[in-house]
Amino acid sequence: MKKEKKVREWIFLAEGDLKTAEDELAMPEPFTNTICFHSQQCAEKYLKAYLTFLGKPFKKTHDIAELIELCRENDKEFDNLYNLKATKLTRYAVITRYPDEFYTPSIEEAKESVEIARKVKSFVIKKLKEVGYEH
Repeated sequence: MKKEKKVREWIFLAEGDLKTAEDELAMPEPFTNTICFHSQQCAEKYLKAYLTFLGKPFKKTHDIAELIELCRENDKEFDNLYNLKATKLTRYAVITRYPDEFYTPSIEEAKESVEIARKVKSFVIKKLKEVGYEH
């Protein structure tokens, strides 16, 4: 599969996650665990889209910090994602989904997770354009 097609697929999936999080957040009684999980997934998939465009391999992981570090190897400005608190999303990949480690985030955490996901999206789209990707 051509890398551009794979990048588009990562972005398509990330957008679906962001839309799911935003739509759930707008509900009268939102499931905050769903919002936080899909926010994490959005950020993860945007970072994987960037790495895919660069042709940089990555292992199966939900660890946002690990993905940021791989992106940093190409562009040190990915440090900005630490300032945006992007790594806070990592915990929502598991603890919001399984009963053994289940945690229900507050509505404030859910709102913050969506905002972080939006910022990661904007940042990565900008960086993809800088390396020649046309979205």
